[in-house]
Amino acid sequence: MTMRPDPTFHASPKLAMEAPAENFAYTLLLSPDFSKPDALAVIDVKPGSPTYSQIVHTVTMPHKGDEFHHFGWNACSSALSPLAGHAFIERRYLIIPGLRSSRIYIIDTKPDPTKAKIHKIIEPEEVFKKTGYSRPHTIHCGPDGIYVSTLGGGGKDGTDGPPGVFIMDCETFEVLGRWEIDRGPQTLHYDFWWNLPRDYMVTSEWALPPQFENGIVPEDLLSNKYGHRLHFWDLRARRNVQTIDLGANHQMALEVRPAHDPVREYGFVGVVVDTTNLEASIWTWWREGGKFHAEKTATIPPEPAPKEKLPPLLQGFGAVPPLVTDIDLSMDDRFLYVSCWGTGEMRQYDVSDPRKPKHAGSVHIGGIARRTPHPSGKAFAAGPQMVEISRDGRRVYWTNSLYSTWDDQFYPDGVPGVEVMANVGRNGGLELDKDYFVSFPDGYRAHQIRLEGGDCSTDSFCYPSV
Repeated sequence: MTMRPDPTFHASPKLAMEAPAENFAYTLLLSPDFSKPDALAVIDVKPGSPTYSQIVHTVTMPHKGDEFHHFGWNACSSALSPLAGHAFIERRYLIIPGLRSSRIYIIDTKPDPTKAKIHKIIEPEEVFKKTGYSRPHTIHCGPDGIYVSTLGGGGKDGTDGPPGVFIMDCETFEVLGRWEIDRGPQTLHYDFWWNLPRDYMVTSEWALPPQFENGIVPEDLLSNKYGHRLHFWDLRARRNVQTIDLGANHQMALEVRPAHDPVREYGFVGVVVDTTNLEASIWTWWREGGKFHAEKTATIPPEPAPKEKLPPLLQGFGAVPPLVTDIDLSMDDRFLYVSCWGTGEMRQYDVSDPRKPKHAGSVHIGGIARRTPHPSGKAFAAGPQMVEISRDGRRVYWTNSLYSTWDDQFYPDGVPGVEVMANVGRNGGLELDKDYFVSFPDGYRAHQIRLEGGDCSTDSFCYPSV
């Protein structure tokens, strides 16, 4: 606890962009066969450092089988909200949920990232008892606590009731309870984010645990049984105010990225696959006339490929779907980055006009059929997956693992953990940094990245940029 606001909290996106650059990246490592505990790797990302692009510290967990996924901070710039009750809290602790175990780890990054350590472990029984939810997935720091989205309800297979969001205290880390008062038609869950001054939340949909834990279920996908809706909520009243169906063929509406500047009432969501043609898509939502609207604003086609280059799952299609599995929006709301995990491409769109994205740049690396190596000549298995952007928008980092069982289906030759970074031109364009290539220890895959001091999918802002 400090006696002044944390200097890594910023009132507006513009002020966040002007802050000092990150020196460390935190990356989650998972053991896909559960033979060893998952871990948190701390990577030196300071150019010119003798340990640049190297792991400088690892926090290994005491349990196996957690399957780390999306994590976040205990507090961020949202604490500067005039409604916040925690004005002097620090961005100090990383909250890491085990998607498969429902266990949550609290990691203390002070006094130095290279000395990060476990502060507390919340056992799954506490989550089950206080929320009725399971499979915690995404962490967001809000002005009044830590928000955790889940992919499972109660019961062994997580299908006893719908999944949702629960709240943790951002100082004691006690699980407080469910967030929803009235969920309306929401029965599936995935990502969530908000516009704090505009007082709304948006949530998306993936699937229930039986549809993802043991791998994708082709019959369910082709029957359009995965998620395809966006839900909009009154943030303070905690009730669903509107649901938009993107169409049942638009399967798996995953990451939601609202504009960072709270004046702007729009955002984006990525759709993994259209079951009618295998293309992926980007949708823009906005609020107008008191109602939310959404439309498909960009599409990415599949790539034809010979049968011998395809995993069994795709051989009957004769093509590689792009599989948009993550998107991220730069702090100035100008560039949207789109991970095409199947075709091995990181796309950059200029979204200055949010309803007319323009393809501004791309790099290829990995891919089911392409298998493009890194500029250093090193192999990169799988494709771009979890993507994170520096606050100044000049560096884009990404890893290559989606989810253990899905990795095995789409990339049966294996997915050794790797992290890379691309530099961004002043007016757009991407170029992979040939000197930034992080290879993780054998037996580990790499998932989400967080940057020291915040990044473009961490903070929500309470004041407009000037």
